[in-house]
Amino acid sequence: MSTSALPGSQGVSVRLSFLQSRLHLDGVLLTALAAVAAFGVAVLYSAFGEDWDQTRNQVIRVSFGFLALFACAQIPPRTLRRWAPWVFGVGMALLAAVMVMGVIGQGAQRWIDLGFMRFQPAELMKLALPLMLAWLLADHDIPPRPRRVMLALVLIAAPVGMIAVQPDLGTAVLVAASGFFILFLAGLGWRWILGGVAGAGAAAPLLWFFVMHDYQRARVLTFLNPENDPLGAGYHIIQSKIAIGSGGLFGKGWLNGSQAHLEFIPERHTDFVLAVVAEEFGLMGVAQLLAVYLIIVGRGLYIAARAQDNFSRLLAGSISLTFFIYVLVNAGMVSGLLPVVGLPLPLVSYGGSSLVTIMAAFGILMAIHTHRRLWS
Repeated sequence: MSTSALPGSQGVSVRLSFLQSRLHLDGVLLTALAAVAAFGVAVLYSAFGEDWDQTRNQVIRVSFGFLALFACAQIPPRTLRRWAPWVFGVGMALLAAVMVMGVIGQGAQRWIDLGFMRFQPAELMKLALPLMLAWLLADHDIPPRPRRVMLALVLIAAPVGMIAVQPDLGTAVLVAASGFFILFLAGLGWRWILGGVAGAGAAAPLLWFFVMHDYQRARVLTFLNPENDPLGAGYHIIQSKIAIGSGGLFGKGWLNGSQAHLEFIPERHTDFVLAVVAEEFGLMGVAQLLAVYLIIVGRGLYIAARAQDNFSRLLAGSISLTFFIYVLVNAGMVSGLLPVVGLPLPLVSYGGSSLVTIMAAFGILMAIHTHRRLWS
């Protein structure tokens, strides 16, 4: 009997079962990710001033992202577990290569030129670090013992420090978060957590005077008082707030955003694309986008809760919570609630390396969910 001959609900169930058992794809995640990516392409078409050539480049990047998702979904978690130290080692080697021979652009040295494209190795560490830490902690005592916690902190500090000096504070924050979430989910004691918070507070003056660049300090000061320099450091956030406010409840309509089309919003197709969404689709549009993001995060945490071993559980939880931080930080900086750290809005902002990395991470999530009964 064909699927089309079955009653509607049973037919849908069969199709979802096929996605999960044969293609190793999760229907809920796939639908939500596709919806956000398609919405992102539409928003970018408007942000680019209805330039189809630029928008087509993003469509190509989205296609590569879904290919990465599909490829990673086919890899059983036990294989990922074996590969984890090697992936981390390759990621560290690439970060070292960036420091020696990386391409400099916009005052930062973050990329390796492959000829046909630029690759940002820091993006790989968003996957490599949680893979490594999940591998490190999975077969040992939960919560981890002090020696293993110290080793994990060293493994976090090494790539985060190398990324921060590129400088790329936004990616460094996400990579650090992905590592700390592994420790948190492994049952790290509150003494360690409170000690870490106290240590970070004590180190803040050293970071301010000896580590942070002038433009990074300016971003923090601008966050505290953007009106102090309305035509300089505060321009981004002031224009973003104007766009958000002008959108009102329902927005001005797709392709009708005056702040974006008149180029008042800087970085409107990358870090500040959410301001374009707010102006054209209003508060309701932003709320619906955030609701889909929450569905993605919630589905990821559901997969983590049902994972059949510690490695998969820690990895799935870290991927889901890091994605949540990704959205939270971007929305916070665009609305002026957090300092600007240069993080794009996931699956919506223009870009390649970040989008492919996110899709690969969700492919790993799907692999954890769909392979869980196939291996022990």
